[in-house]
Amino acid sequence: MQLDKIDFQILQLLTENSRIQWKDLGAQIHMTGQAVGNRIKKLEESGVIKAYSLIIDEMQLGLPYTAFVIVYMKTANHDSFIRFINDRNEVVEAHRISGEGCYHLKIKVKSQEQLNLFLNKLLEHGNYSVNLSIQKIKQHNPLTATLQ
Repeated sequence: MQLDKIDFQILQLLTENSRIQWKDLGAQIHMTGQAVGNRIKKLEESGVIKAYSLIIDEMQLGLPYTAFVIVYMKTANHDSFIRFINDRNEVVEAHRISGEGCYHLKIKVKSQEQLNLFLNKLLEHGNYSVNLSIQKIKQHNPLTATLQ
């Protein structure tokens, strides 16, 4: 699907508030709510919009620790490791990487004890290095780079 300037405006406004009414969104970009709704449906059907989500205050949920873990695998068979990370709620992102290490994980935990328990289980699959986040500086909006 070829996106035009209006599609990008709609996507930008939806990333700021995905619950915005179509008529209110349309008023901001000088379109009718029905026209906006039709464009949103096309964006959904084409797979540009995959889902709508919430941004949750993790501190309010008691998840004050964010850790970034680089995993160095012991074996070339990664299937059991992939199953392990898919089964762990602490793992919020996992990337296979090039360069130093094999995988980069983003972990959210309630305590250092919970992090230590996770890391002990991780040793069954490989070695690791850990970096703790001490302050979130920026949260990426994927449209920002696209719109520039």
